[in-house]
Amino acid sequence: MSKLALIFPGQGAQSVGMGLDAYDTNALARHVFDKADEVLGYSLTNLIFQGPEDQLRLTYHTQPALLTTSIAYYELLRSAEIRPDYVAGHSLGEYSALVVAGVLTFEDAVRTVRLRGEFMDQAVPAGLGAMAAVLGADRDALASLCATITRDTGVVELANVNCPGQIVVSGSSEGVQAVVDQGRGIGAKRVIPLVVSGPFHSSLMKPASAKLDEVLRGLAFQDAAIPVVANVTAEPVVHSDVIRDLLVQQVYSPVLWEDCINRMIADGVDTFVEVGSGSVLTGLNKKINKDVSCYTLDSIEAINNFISR
Repeated sequence: MSKLALIFPGQGAQSVGMGLDAYDTNALARHVFDKADEVLGYSLTNLIFQGPEDQLRLTYHTQPALLTTSIAYYELLRSAEIRPDYVAGHSLGEYSALVVAGVLTFEDAVRTVRLRGEFMDQAVPAGLGAMAAVLGADRDALASLCATITRDTGVVELANVNCPGQIVVSGSSEGVQAVVDQGRGIGAKRVIPLVVSGPFHSSLMKPASAKLDEVLRGLAFQDAAIPVVANVTAEPVVHSDVIRDLLVQQVYSPVLWEDCINRMIADGVDTFVEVGSGSVLTGLNKKINKDVSCYTLDSIEAINNFISR
């Protein structure tokens, strides 16, 4: 029996103009964008559709912008009665998955990710944290190198286990630089410093997770109507209390994306549908397993083609 998973992109997938075709042509999608503006008290929609890009790239704008775009496109799938067997999202994208699974209302989610962005932005002073993409290294060897560097030089940890041969590390500027300098020694083909505003998904984000914990405690969480495969554990979760705790941990824990996809494949998923801006996750999934079907739904045209396939 064929199984379908909807997956939702995280930070880095944003682009000026994303979702505009949905806003212009579909009342359900327009309502999502308008609701985001109403909840946040400023025109997020204007920023998404017109930029400037440097403003959209600010973490506290990017997070609600990507969530809103994903949910706007999802509304078109929902109206076509497409129901997934699993949902998952990469980092920020996990909140999109939780809205689709009925765990959080869109209003609560968009308000929360705006705050999550602010907390992450404030957690580490500018210049003291960094991230880098490590290409071609063995996961265990890289984890071992990070442990040694953390002990001797400065904190650096696995942040995103994206696919075989692509892992992002995060931590102190000194720690990340040491991975850049020493990565080839464990077999990395390249280590590329990333332009980011903070050391996301590292233990340096614990101040942000503590603030987020307070916010999440004030929200009404429901059990998931569709299993959500969590970033932190790569396991399907449905219980609201477990999901809330995992969202707190997610801020400072690695995103186990490769493991999440493999878990869903092991459970029978053979079709992955990326809903939102860009095709980053589709690209990763093809590197994780070439045999699964992947669709990128980042336009009305792509959605209509998928629905009518």
